[in-house]
Amino acid sequence: MTSILEQLDNKRAAARLGGGQKRIDAQHAKGKLTARERIELLLDEGTFEEWDMFVEHRCADFGMQEQKIPGDGVVTGYGMINGRLVFVFSQDFTVFGGALSEAHAEKICKVMDQAIKVGAPVIGLNDSGGARIQEGVASLGGYAEVFQRNVLASGVVPQISMIMGPCAGGAVYSPAMTDFIFMVKDSSYMFVTGPEVVKTVTHEEVTSEELGGALTHSTRSGVADLAFENDVEALLMLRRLYNYLPLNSREKPPVRPSRDPSERADLSLDTLVPANPNQPYDMKELILKTVDDGDFFELQPEYAKNIVIGFGRMDGQPVGIVANQPLVLAGCLDIKSSIKAARFVRFCDAFNIPILTFVDVPGFMPGTAQEYGGIIKHGAKLLFAYAECTVPKVTVITRKAYGGAYDVMSSKHLRGDVNLAWPNAEIAVMGAKGAVEIIFRQDKNDPEKLAAREAEYKTRFANPFVAGSRGFIDDVIQPHETRKRICRSLAMLQNKQLENPWRKHGNIPL
Repeated sequence: MTSILEQLDNKRAAARLGGGQKRIDAQHAKGKLTARERIELLLDEGTFEEWDMFVEHRCADFGMQEQKIPGDGVVTGYGMINGRLVFVFSQDFTVFGGALSEAHAEKICKVMDQAIKVGAPVIGLNDSGGARIQEGVASLGGYAEVFQRNVLASGVVPQISMIMGPCAGGAVYSPAMTDFIFMVKDSSYMFVTGPEVVKTVTHEEVTSEELGGALTHSTRSGVADLAFENDVEALLMLRRLYNYLPLNSREKPPVRPSRDPSERADLSLDTLVPANPNQPYDMKELILKTVDDGDFFELQPEYAKNIVIGFGRMDGQPVGIVANQPLVLAGCLDIKSSIKAARFVRFCDAFNIPILTFVDVPGFMPGTAQEYGGIIKHGAKLLFAYAECTVPKVTVITRKAYGGAYDVMSSKHLRGDVNLAWPNAEIAVMGAKGAVEIIFRQDKNDPEKLAAREAEYKTRFANPFVAGSRGFIDDVIQPHETRKRICRSLAMLQNKQLENPWRKHGNIPL
């Protein structure tokens, strides 16, 4: 018996060593943690239960039968984050560069299947050179098996991808189908084809960082939600995000008691919006002064900055926040911001997270670039997302809500539950100047008459009371009582029940 136990210990030690000390040192030299170190940092201490430590690949081509390492380049299992269950797989770059084999894929599929069965999130720590070339189509089949699980798990359990090294070719499509993608600056890359292939095919000279680095994807493409300085910061922030999410689509998100009074008033909000309707202000100031303890977890902060998305808490209850940002493009909706917000709204709806919308939108961005780029269909994505959404929806119009953009931003007509407005809110088809120039175009050569008409239009429409008289706005509130009114609304909506008509699935304008 003793010899068998020793044999087990030796096998475990070999598996823990991965590709060997030399490769572990090389990983550290790049400023990267190993697969197991990442899991230790991500999960609560001592909670990790590893599966399939002894799995090996089955490839006999190109001398691979002589190179077998227990675990085959990925560490899989489950554990706890702040006492809540999570499944995790962590690719080991020290073993065949983290390349995916058939056995490697089977290990990932096994934990994903189990996560769906028991209803717990899946976190993937990706650090892989792509498909294992020696296995040919078997490794490609492995990728497709993982992709299928990503699709089946979508909207059932949260899926989070942490890109902590190279991620190329087919490897990028699995993270692309997960709910959130985080990257690490200077050490993680995502691209369908690498710089060498790009140079060969299109003759473009581009570095890995420029083509698919963390900054590229968090600022230009919008593929990544956040980019962090190093592995440690990334994993700690991932733990923080996890606190806002439910374990699965059948549960409500975790409520954490807050010492921040729900009735708290903030008088500084009464002067947040400038008297000049064309002067910008920072919508994030309103968000930080409204949520519990000023704690806001923003997503995609450097991409499509004209809209702000992220998680906060109101009286301990997680909420998803969507807000127009007047500081950027006057808060207009464009292609990028519509897609960014639509995906976030759909995530919140899938996982029972109430949505809080702050509106200050002068309309959709005009111009040929937007029209040729398909703003009609892309803008409709946000409209579709809000209209389909059945979770509690609370909307606060702080200043402008013009035209179709008023409808799109969680209006009462899209089944908004509680729609509030500040006293200076302007809800109209368009701004007073543009409206008057169209209605009274016969007076276009008489500036005095036009000015009088504009003042008349402002008095008549540039306020929240016309919408209030029709019930499109539930109440006009003082800015300083915004937090109190939102908290009360969410408490009232706690047991809201609303179902869409039965269907296989809708057809969102992709």
